[in-house]
This record gives sequence, structure tokens and C-alpha cells, in this order.
Amino acid sequence: MTGPGTPKSASGKSTQAFRTIGELATETGLPQHVLRYWETKFGQLRPLTRAGNRRYYRPEDVALVRRINTLLNEQGYTVRGVQKLLAAEIRSVLAPVADPHAELRVIRDWLAEALATDED
Repeated sequence: MTGPGTPKSASGKSTQAFRTIGELATETGLPQHVLRYWETKFGQLRPLTRAGNRRYYRPEDVALVRRINTLLNEQGYTVRGVQKLLAAEIRSVLAPVADPHAELRVIRDWLAEALATDED
């Protein structure tokens, strides 16, 4: 369901549409075999597969491919370096909060303040 205001990619497809490996390869300028190789090296890159092993890349996968491409081909990272960087980011996102009650109090106070400001 895409409407008139839905952003489109260079291919004319909605940015939220799934991409085949051929479409993604064309959009990024990367060969298909490189995308398949990256799937083996980066566990975070997991396109949906359908009958006949057809790959469908979700918008998150497309963003990850673009990021990996930038890190490898523009910023000079190695495959191992990108693997470490992505793993560190996941660890930081999943890291436990030191005091969850304190964090929740801060959020509660912030929301109460926002509501008070909204009522004025």
C-alpha cells in the first residue's frame, strides 16, 4: 500500500518495498555474488528466502547493505572490522541499564513535565 506521498527509491519502487537480489545489486552497484557473500559474513544480513531460494531484502536489509558498503568501500574497513563494529553496536543496544528504576523515573518525570506544558 503505497500512496502518493510514499518516498521512492531511484528505481521508482517505494523505499518500504522488498527488493530482489537483482534490484538491490542494480541500486547499489554491487554484484549479486558480493551480496550473497556478505550474507555469509554478516549474520545481521538475513533476507527473506522464498521458493527456489529467491532472496527478498527488507528495507532494513537494504539499509544494512548500504552501510556495509560504505564501511568497506568508502571508509576502508576490513570485513573483520565491520563484523566487530556491528557486533559492538548490538552489544551496546542490548546492554542492561544500570538502574532501570531510575531510568523509568526520569522518563516518568519527563512525560509529566511534557503533559504539564501541554495543558498550559
